[in-house]
Amino acid sequence: MKVLKFGGTSVGSIENMINVKNIINDGQKKIVVLSAMSGTTNELVAIANHIKEKNTDKAIDSIHKLQEKYSLTIDELLTNKLLNKEAKLYASDIFSLLIDSTYKAFANVLENKILAQGELLSTFIFNSYLQQEGIRSTLLPALGFMRIDACNEPDLPYIKTHFETVFNSAEAADIYITQGFICLNAQDEVSNLQRGGSDYTATIIGATIKAEEVQIWTDIDGMHNNDPRYVENTKPISNLSYDEAAELAYFGAKILHPQTVTPVRADHIPVSLKNTMNPEAHGTLISSLTSENGIKAIAAKDNITAIKIKSGRMLQAHGFLKKVFEVFEIYETSIDMITTSEVAVSLTIDDDRNLDKIVAELEKFASIEVDNNQSIVCLVGHSVVNHEYTYKLFKILKDVKIRMISYGGSNNNISLLINSNDKIETLKRLNKYLFELVTV
Repeated sequence: MKVLKFGGTSVGSIENMINVKNIINDGQKKIVVLSAMSGTTNELVAIANHIKEKNTDKAIDSIHKLQEKYSLTIDELLTNKLLNKEAKLYASDIFSLLIDSTYKAFANVLENKILAQGELLSTFIFNSYLQQEGIRSTLLPALGFMRIDACNEPDLPYIKTHFETVFNSAEAADIYITQGFICLNAQDEVSNLQRGGSDYTATIIGATIKAEEVQIWTDIDGMHNNDPRYVENTKPISNLSYDEAAELAYFGAKILHPQTVTPVRADHIPVSLKNTMNPEAHGTLISSLTSENGIKAIAAKDNITAIKIKSGRMLQAHGFLKKVFEVFEIYETSIDMITTSEVAVSLTIDDDRNLDKIVAELEKFASIEVDNNQSIVCLVGHSVVNHEYTYKLFKILKDVKIRMISYGGSNNNISLLINSNDKIETLKRLNKYLFELVTV
Protein backbone atom coordinates (compact mmCIF):
# COMPACT_ATOMS: atom_id res chain seq x y z
CA MET A 1 0.00 0.00 0.00
CA LYS A 2 1.16 3.54 -0.76
CA VAL A 3 0.88 6.64 1.41
CA LEU A 4 0.11 9.90 -0.41
CA LYS A 5 0.32 13.29 1.27
CA PHE A 6 -1.28 16.40 -0.22
CA GLY A 7 -0.33 19.85 1.01
CA GLY A 8 -2.50 22.89 1.66
CA THR A 9 -2.28 24.22 -1.90
CA SER A 10 -3.30 20.81 -3.26
CA VAL A 11 -6.59 21.02 -1.36
CA GLY A 12 -6.79 24.81 -1.39
CA SER A 13 -9.43 25.17 -4.11
CA ILE A 14 -12.28 23.21 -5.68
CA GLU A 15 -10.25 22.69 -8.85
CA ASN A 16 -7.30 21.33 -6.91
CA MET A 17 -9.50 18.99 -4.85
CA ILE A 18 -10.82 17.57 -8.11
CA ASN A 19 -7.21 17.07 -9.26
CA VAL A 20 -6.43 15.21 -6.03
CA LYS A 21 -9.50 13.01 -6.48
CA ASN A 22 -8.38 12.12 -10.01
CA ILE A 23 -4.86 11.30 -8.83
CA ILE A 24 -5.89 8.98 -5.99
CA ASN A 25 -8.82 7.29 -7.76
CA ASP A 26 -6.79 4.65 -9.60
CA GLY A 27 -8.36 1.49 -8.18
CA GLN A 28 -5.56 0.83 -5.67
CA LYS A 29 -5.94 1.00 -1.90
CA LYS A 30 -4.00 3.80 -0.31
CA ILE A 31 -3.72 6.06 2.71
CA VAL A 32 -4.09 9.77 1.97
CA VAL A 33 -2.70 12.37 4.39
CA LEU A 34 -4.12 15.89 4.05
CA SER A 35 -2.97 19.27 5.28
CA ALA A 36 -5.37 22.09 6.08
CA MET A 37 -6.63 24.08 3.11
CA SER A 38 -4.10 26.74 2.12
CA GLY A 39 -4.30 29.85 4.27
CA THR A 40 -6.34 28.18 7.02
CA THR A 41 -3.47 27.52 9.43
CA ASN A 42 -2.30 31.14 9.09
CA GLU A 43 -5.81 32.35 9.89
CA LEU A 44 -6.02 30.01 12.89
CA VAL A 45 -2.66 31.34 14.12
CA ALA A 46 -4.05 34.86 13.83
CA ILE A 47 -7.17 33.83 15.80
CA ALA A 48 -4.99 32.29 18.50
CA ASN A 49 -2.94 35.50 18.69
CA HIS A 50 -6.10 37.59 19.08
CA ILE A 51 -7.15 35.35 21.97
CA LYS A 52 -3.68 35.63 23.48
CA GLU A 53 -3.93 39.42 23.28
CA LYS A 54 -7.44 39.23 24.80
CA ASN A 55 -8.90 40.85 21.71
CA THR A 56 -12.12 38.83 21.72
CA ASP A 57 -13.97 40.94 19.13
CA LYS A 58 -11.19 40.53 16.54
CA ALA A 59 -10.98 36.80 17.23
CA ILE A 60 -14.73 36.29 16.80
CA ASP A 61 -14.80 38.41 13.63
CA SER A 62 -11.97 36.33 12.14
CA ILE A 63 -13.75 33.10 13.07
CA HIS A 64 -16.98 34.23 11.37
CA LYS A 65 -15.09 35.19 8.20
CA LEU A 66 -13.35 31.82 8.10
CA GLN A 67 -16.66 30.04 8.64
CA GLU A 68 -18.20 31.93 5.70
CA LYS A 69 -15.31 30.84 3.49
CA TYR A 70 -15.81 27.19 4.43
CA SER A 71 -19.56 27.43 3.97
CA LEU A 72 -19.03 28.63 0.39
CA THR A 73 -16.51 25.84 -0.27
CA ILE A 74 -18.92 23.20 1.03
CA ASP A 75 -21.78 24.54 -1.11
CA GLU A 76 -19.63 24.54 -4.24
CA LEU A 77 -18.05 21.14 -3.67
CA LEU A 78 -20.86 19.11 -2.13
CA THR A 79 -23.99 19.14 -4.29
CA ASN A 80 -25.39 16.08 -2.50
CA LYS A 81 -27.84 17.60 0.00
CA LEU A 82 -27.26 15.03 2.75
CA LEU A 83 -23.47 15.22 2.53
CA ASN A 84 -23.66 19.01 2.32
CA LYS A 85 -25.77 19.14 5.47
CA GLU A 86 -23.46 16.76 7.36
CA ALA A 87 -20.38 18.78 6.38
CA LYS A 88 -21.98 22.06 7.46
CA LEU A 89 -22.99 20.58 10.80
CA TYR A 90 -19.45 19.30 11.32
CA ALA A 91 -17.99 22.70 10.38
CA SER A 92 -20.50 24.44 12.65
CA ASP A 93 -19.32 22.34 15.61
CA ILE A 94 -15.69 23.26 14.89
CA PHE A 95 -16.41 26.97 14.62
CA SER A 96 -18.49 26.83 17.81
CA LEU A 97 -15.45 25.30 19.50
CA LEU A 98 -13.34 28.20 18.20
CA ILE A 99 -15.85 30.74 19.49
CA ASP A 100 -15.82 29.04 22.91
CA SER A 101 -12.02 29.24 22.88
CA THR A 102 -12.15 33.04 22.75
CA TYR A 103 -13.48 33.11 26.31
CA LYS A 104 -10.85 30.77 27.76
CA ALA A 105 -7.50 31.57 29.34
CA PHE A 106 -4.79 31.35 26.70
CA ALA A 107 -2.30 28.49 26.93
CA ASN A 108 -0.20 26.41 24.54
CA VAL A 109 -2.68 23.56 24.84
CA LEU A 110 -5.51 25.86 23.70
CA GLU A 111 -3.43 27.21 20.81
CA ASN A 112 -2.58 23.69 19.60
CA LYS A 113 -6.24 22.71 19.76
CA ILE A 114 -7.16 25.76 17.67
CA LEU A 115 -4.48 24.99 15.06
CA ALA A 116 -5.66 21.38 14.76
CA GLN A 117 -9.07 22.39 13.40
CA GLY A 118 -7.76 23.09 9.90
CA GLU A 119 -6.79 19.48 9.21
CA LEU A 120 -10.01 18.20 10.79
CA LEU A 121 -12.04 20.41 8.44
CA SER A 122 -10.14 19.56 5.25
CA THR A 123 -10.26 15.80 5.81
CA PHE A 124 -13.96 15.70 6.68
CA ILE A 125 -14.93 17.83 3.67
CA PHE A 126 -12.68 15.94 1.24
CA ASN A 127 -13.87 12.56 2.51
CA SER A 128 -17.47 13.70 1.96
CA TYR A 129 -16.56 14.76 -1.58
CA LEU A 130 -15.05 11.35 -2.36
CA GLN A 131 -18.18 9.63 -1.10
CA GLN A 132 -20.30 11.93 -3.27
CA GLU A 133 -18.21 10.83 -6.27
CA GLY A 134 -18.88 7.17 -5.50
CA ILE A 135 -15.41 6.40 -4.11
CA ARG A 136 -15.22 4.14 -1.07
CA SER A 137 -13.39 6.25 1.47
CA THR A 138 -13.27 6.55 5.23
CA LEU A 139 -11.57 8.67 7.87
CA LEU A 140 -8.75 7.50 10.12
CA PRO A 141 -8.57 10.03 13.00
CA ALA A 142 -4.90 10.97 13.46
CA LEU A 143 -5.52 11.87 17.10
CA GLY A 144 -6.36 8.21 17.63
CA PHE A 145 -2.83 7.04 16.83
CA MET A 146 -0.34 9.86 16.22
CA ARG A 147 1.58 10.86 19.35
CA ILE A 148 4.91 12.45 20.32
CA ASP A 149 6.88 11.59 23.45
CA ALA A 150 8.25 13.84 26.18
CA CYS A 151 11.15 14.81 23.88
CA ASN A 152 8.70 15.80 21.11
CA GLU A 153 9.80 12.85 18.99
CA PRO A 154 7.30 10.42 17.39
CA ASP A 155 6.33 7.70 19.87
CA LEU A 156 6.74 4.93 17.30
CA PRO A 157 5.66 1.92 19.42
CA TYR A 158 2.50 3.79 20.48
CA ILE A 159 1.82 4.89 16.89
CA LYS A 160 2.21 1.38 15.48
CA THR A 161 -0.09 -0.24 18.06
CA HIS A 162 -2.77 2.43 17.90
CA PHE A 163 -2.65 2.79 14.12
CA GLU A 164 -3.38 -0.90 13.74
CA THR A 165 -6.31 -0.56 16.14
CA VAL A 166 -7.75 2.47 14.31
CA PHE A 167 -7.19 0.95 10.87
CA ASN A 168 -8.68 -2.44 11.72
CA SER A 169 -11.77 -0.86 13.28
CA ALA A 170 -12.42 1.46 10.32
CA GLU A 171 -14.97 0.71 7.63
CA ALA A 172 -13.57 -1.20 4.65
CA ALA A 173 -12.52 1.31 2.00
CA ASP A 174 -10.31 1.92 -1.00
CA ILE A 175 -9.11 5.32 0.22
CA TYR A 176 -8.25 5.97 3.86
CA ILE A 177 -8.09 9.67 4.72
CA THR A 178 -6.20 11.01 7.73
CA GLN A 179 -4.91 14.31 9.05
CA GLY A 180 -1.33 15.45 8.73
CA PHE A 181 0.43 17.75 11.21
CA ILE A 182 -1.74 17.07 14.27
CA CYS A 183 -0.98 14.63 17.08
CA LEU A 184 -1.18 14.10 20.81
CA ASN A 185 1.68 14.85 23.16
CA ALA A 186 2.99 12.68 26.01
CA GLN A 187 0.20 14.03 28.25
CA ASP A 188 -2.45 13.09 25.64
CA GLU A 189 -3.09 16.76 24.87
CA VAL A 190 -3.59 17.98 21.29
CA SER A 191 -0.27 19.03 19.78
CA ASN A 192 1.39 19.08 16.36
CA LEU A 193 4.52 18.23 14.39
CA GLN A 194 5.27 21.90 13.57
CA ARG A 195 4.99 23.60 10.19
CA GLY A 196 5.29 21.20 7.29
CA GLY A 197 4.54 18.34 9.66
CA SER A 198 2.10 16.65 7.27
CA ASP A 199 5.14 15.36 5.34
CA TYR A 200 6.42 13.87 8.58
CA THR A 201 3.02 12.31 9.31
CA ALA A 202 3.08 10.61 5.91
CA THR A 203 6.50 9.01 6.34
CA ILE A 204 5.75 7.97 9.94
CA ILE A 205 2.65 6.16 8.66
CA GLY A 206 4.68 4.82 5.73
CA ALA A 207 7.23 3.34 8.11
CA THR A 208 4.47 1.97 10.35
CA ILE A 209 2.80 -0.01 7.55
CA LYS A 210 6.03 -0.72 5.60
CA ALA A 211 4.57 1.15 2.66
CA GLU A 212 5.53 0.44 -0.91
CA GLU A 213 6.16 4.16 -1.40
CA VAL A 214 5.40 7.53 0.18
CA GLN A 215 4.39 10.33 -2.18
CA ILE A 216 4.52 14.00 -1.16
CA TRP A 217 2.29 16.07 -3.46
CA THR A 218 2.78 19.84 -3.57
CA ASP A 219 2.55 22.61 -6.19
CA ILE A 220 6.04 22.25 -7.68
CA ASP A 221 7.70 19.55 -9.84
CA GLY A 222 9.85 18.05 -7.10
CA MET A 223 12.82 19.55 -5.30
CA HIS A 224 14.67 22.10 -7.41
CA ASN A 225 18.40 22.67 -7.66
CA ASN A 226 18.00 26.19 -6.27
CA ASP A 227 15.28 28.34 -4.70
CA PRO A 228 12.81 29.26 -7.50
CA ARG A 229 11.52 32.17 -5.42
CA TYR A 230 14.80 34.00 -5.97
CA VAL A 231 16.51 32.34 -8.93
CA GLU A 232 15.20 31.92 -12.48
CA ASN A 233 15.53 28.76 -14.58
CA THR A 234 15.91 26.33 -11.70
CA LYS A 235 15.39 22.67 -12.51
CA PRO A 236 13.87 19.76 -10.62
CA ILE A 237 16.31 17.11 -9.42
CA SER A 238 15.30 13.65 -10.63
CA ASN A 239 17.00 11.65 -7.85
CA LEU A 240 18.34 12.31 -4.36
CA SER A 241 19.68 10.07 -1.63
CA TYR A 242 18.15 10.21 1.84
CA ASP A 243 21.23 12.07 3.10
CA GLU A 244 21.07 14.67 0.34
CA ALA A 245 17.33 15.25 0.83
CA ALA A 246 17.73 15.56 4.60
CA GLU A 247 20.51 18.14 4.23
CA LEU A 248 18.48 20.23 1.78
CA ALA A 249 15.32 20.08 3.88
CA TYR A 250 17.13 21.06 7.07
CA PHE A 251 18.97 23.93 5.42
CA GLY A 252 16.01 25.64 3.83
CA ALA A 253 14.35 23.67 1.01
CA LYS A 254 10.72 24.54 1.83
CA ILE A 255 9.20 21.67 -0.13
CA LEU A 256 10.06 19.13 2.58
CA HIS A 257 9.83 18.95 6.37
CA PRO A 258 13.37 18.48 7.78
CA GLN A 259 12.54 15.16 9.45
CA THR A 260 10.59 13.67 6.54
CA VAL A 261 13.04 11.00 5.43
CA THR A 262 14.05 9.87 8.94
CA PRO A 263 11.27 7.30 9.54
CA VAL A 264 11.55 5.54 6.15
CA ARG A 265 15.27 5.36 5.46
CA ALA A 266 15.95 2.27 7.62
CA ASP A 267 13.43 0.26 5.58
CA HIS A 268 14.54 1.82 2.27
CA ILE A 269 11.02 3.07 1.53
CA PRO A 270 11.24 5.53 -1.40
CA VAL A 271 9.76 9.00 -1.14
CA SER A 272 8.51 10.75 -4.30
CA LEU A 273 7.97 14.50 -4.51
CA LYS A 274 5.22 15.19 -7.04
CA ASN A 275 3.19 18.12 -8.40
CA THR A 276 -0.60 18.00 -7.97
CA MET A 277 -1.01 20.47 -10.85
CA ASN A 278 1.29 18.47 -13.14
CA PRO A 279 0.93 14.83 -12.07
CA GLU A 280 2.69 13.46 -15.15
CA ALA A 281 5.96 15.17 -14.24
CA HIS A 282 8.64 12.87 -12.82
CA GLY A 283 9.33 15.04 -9.78
CA THR A 284 12.06 13.92 -7.40
CA LEU A 285 12.65 10.39 -6.14
CA ILE A 286 14.38 10.09 -2.77
CA SER A 287 15.85 6.69 -2.05
CA SER A 288 18.90 4.87 -0.73
CA LEU A 289 20.50 4.98 -4.18
CA THR A 290 23.15 7.56 -4.99
CA SER A 291 23.83 8.98 -8.42
CA GLU A 292 26.58 11.21 -9.79
CA ASN A 293 28.97 13.06 -7.53
CA GLY A 294 29.16 16.82 -7.19
CA ILE A 295 26.86 19.66 -6.21
CA LYS A 296 23.23 18.87 -7.05
CA ALA A 297 21.34 21.59 -5.26
CA ILE A 298 21.54 24.77 -3.21
CA ALA A 299 19.32 25.83 -0.33
CA ALA A 300 19.35 28.79 2.01
CA LYS A 301 18.21 29.11 5.61
CA ASP A 302 17.39 32.56 6.96
CA ASN A 303 16.99 34.11 10.42
CA ILE A 304 20.36 32.78 11.56
CA THR A 305 22.25 34.27 14.51
CA ALA A 306 26.03 33.88 14.69
CA ILE A 307 27.74 33.85 18.09
CA LYS A 308 31.50 34.18 18.53
CA ILE A 309 32.79 32.96 21.89
CA LYS A 310 36.36 34.06 22.63
CA SER A 311 38.43 33.21 25.70
CA GLY A 312 42.08 32.84 26.58
CA ARG A 313 41.02 29.99 28.86
CA MET A 314 40.31 27.92 25.77
CA LEU A 315 43.99 27.74 24.75
CA GLN A 316 45.17 24.15 25.29
CA ALA A 317 42.37 23.61 27.82
CA HIS A 318 40.08 20.63 27.90
CA GLY A 319 36.41 20.90 28.85
CA PHE A 320 35.84 24.37 27.35
CA LEU A 321 33.58 23.18 24.53
CA LYS A 322 31.64 21.02 26.99
CA LYS A 323 30.98 24.12 29.07
CA VAL A 324 29.78 26.03 25.99
CA PHE A 325 27.47 23.25 24.81
CA GLU A 326 25.95 22.86 28.26
CA VAL A 327 24.67 26.43 28.07
CA PHE A 328 22.82 25.70 24.83
CA GLU A 329 21.50 22.44 26.24
CA ILE A 330 20.07 24.23 29.31
CA TYR A 331 18.11 26.58 27.04
CA GLU A 332 17.14 23.81 24.57
CA THR A 333 18.71 25.64 21.63
CA SER A 334 20.22 23.60 18.82
CA ILE A 335 23.39 24.58 16.96
CA ASP A 336 23.56 24.53 13.15
CA MET A 337 27.19 25.30 12.31
CA ILE A 338 30.34 25.43 14.39
CA THR A 339 33.99 26.31 13.76
CA THR A 340 36.84 26.51 16.25
CA SER A 341 40.28 28.07 16.59
CA GLU A 342 42.79 28.03 19.45
CA VAL A 343 41.04 30.81 21.33
CA ALA A 344 37.54 31.11 19.87
CA VAL A 345 34.42 29.19 18.91
CA SER A 346 31.96 30.50 16.33
CA LEU A 347 28.56 28.89 16.01
CA THR A 348 25.09 29.58 14.66
CA ILE A 349 21.56 29.11 15.95
CA ASP A 350 18.19 29.52 14.24
CA ASP A 351 16.17 29.96 17.44
CA ASP A 352 16.95 33.20 19.28
CA ARG A 353 14.14 33.09 21.86
CA ASN A 354 16.64 32.57 24.68
CA LEU A 355 19.52 34.47 23.10
CA ASP A 356 19.83 37.05 25.90
CA LYS A 357 19.96 34.34 28.56
CA ILE A 358 22.49 32.31 26.56
CA VAL A 359 24.74 35.33 26.07
CA ALA A 360 24.52 36.20 29.77
CA GLU A 361 25.64 32.68 30.72
CA LEU A 362 28.48 32.64 28.17
CA GLU A 363 29.75 36.05 29.28
CA LYS A 364 30.56 34.55 32.67
CA PHE A 365 33.59 32.85 31.13
CA ALA A 366 34.14 34.39 27.67
CA SER A 367 33.73 37.52 25.57
CA ILE A 368 30.81 37.32 23.17
CA GLU A 369 30.06 38.83 19.76
CA VAL A 370 26.60 38.39 18.20
CA ASP A 371 25.76 38.90 14.53
CA ASN A 372 22.12 38.88 13.46
CA ASN A 373 20.60 38.92 9.97
CA GLN A 374 22.68 35.96 8.77
CA SER A 375 21.83 33.19 6.29
CA ILE A 376 23.27 29.73 5.75
CA VAL A 377 23.76 28.76 2.11
CA CYS A 378 24.02 25.01 1.82
CA LEU A 379 25.47 23.18 -1.19
CA VAL A 380 24.46 19.54 -1.35
CA GLY A 381 25.46 16.56 -3.44
CA HIS A 382 26.90 13.08 -3.18
CA SER A 383 30.55 13.16 -2.06
CA VAL A 384 30.53 16.89 -2.76
CA VAL A 385 33.66 17.61 -0.70
CA ASN A 386 35.67 15.24 -2.91
CA HIS A 387 34.43 16.45 -6.27
CA GLU A 388 36.91 17.92 -8.74
CA TYR A 389 34.82 21.07 -9.33
CA THR A 390 34.08 21.95 -5.70
CA TYR A 391 37.10 24.25 -5.40
CA LYS A 392 35.53 26.53 -8.04
CA LEU A 393 32.84 27.72 -5.65
CA PHE A 394 35.43 29.61 -3.66
CA LYS A 395 36.49 31.44 -6.82
CA ILE A 396 32.88 32.20 -7.66
CA LEU A 397 32.28 33.71 -4.22
CA LYS A 398 35.51 35.68 -3.99
CA ASP A 399 33.55 38.95 -3.65
CA VAL A 400 31.09 37.62 -1.06
CA LYS A 401 31.93 38.13 2.60
CA ILE A 402 31.75 34.64 4.11
CA ARG A 403 31.44 34.64 7.90
CA MET A 404 31.88 30.87 8.43
CA ILE A 405 32.43 27.72 6.39
CA SER A 406 31.45 24.19 7.36
CA TYR A 407 33.44 21.84 5.14
CA GLY A 408 34.17 18.18 5.76
CA GLY A 409 31.69 17.49 8.54
CA SER A 410 29.63 15.70 5.92
CA ASN A 411 30.68 14.39 2.53
CA ASN A 412 27.35 15.61 1.16
CA ASN A 413 27.25 19.19 2.39
CA ILE A 414 29.20 22.42 2.35
CA SER A 415 27.61 25.25 4.34
CA LEU A 416 28.48 28.94 4.09
CA LEU A 417 27.37 31.62 6.54
CA ILE A 418 26.80 34.99 4.89
CA ASN A 419 24.96 38.21 5.58
CA SER A 420 21.30 37.84 4.57
CA ASN A 421 21.60 40.94 2.35
CA ASP A 422 24.00 38.94 0.14
CA LYS A 423 21.82 35.80 -0.05
CA ILE A 424 19.96 36.35 -3.32
CA GLU A 425 23.06 37.47 -5.22
CA THR A 426 24.95 34.46 -3.83
CA LEU A 427 22.22 32.03 -4.92
CA LYS A 428 22.12 33.55 -8.40
CA ARG A 429 25.88 33.51 -8.78
CA LEU A 430 26.15 29.89 -7.68
CA ASN A 431 23.31 28.90 -9.98
CA LYS A 432 24.92 30.59 -12.96
CA TYR A 433 28.28 28.93 -12.59
CA LEU A 434 27.90 25.64 -10.76
CA PHE A 435 25.11 24.08 -12.76
CA GLU A 436 26.91 24.62 -16.01
CA LEU A 437 29.39 22.08 -14.68
CA VAL A 438 27.15 19.52 -12.96
CA THR A 439 24.43 17.37 -14.50
CA VAL A 440 21.44 17.09 -12.16
